[in-house]
Amino acid sequence: MIKEHLEFFGLDLTTGWETPPGYPQTVQQKILAGSLDEKNRKGSRTRLLRFVPGAFTTQPFEHEYWEEVLLVSGTLTIGGVDFKPFTYACRPPHVPHGPFSTKEGALLYEIHYFPPKE
Repeated sequence: MIKEHLEFFGLDLTTGWETPPGYPQTVQQKILAGSLDEKNRKGSRTRLLRFVPGAFTTQPFEHEYWEEVLLVSGTLTIGGVDFKPFTYACRPPHVPHGPFSTKEGALLYEIHYFPPKE
């Protein structure tokens, strides 16, 4: 799970956002460090994921990598339950999660990684 060495630096939160594959245009990511190679099941990435106010997804997500998520700001609704800032999830591969929605918007800090090969 090697990533580049980065010292403290200010984040430009106005540029560099893109919609990840499988997400609606109202959900965008900004990669902070690393890269994840899903095809070859290797790598690690850290990203911000933002939901604009009113954003929602319609299907649960399931993936091959580990995921750690910290809700930094806003409110994220999952299964009718509202989650507030500084709630955390750690999901192993293949755990369905979502759909998600937010009325006010939300910002998540996420770390994704594949387990080391034995």
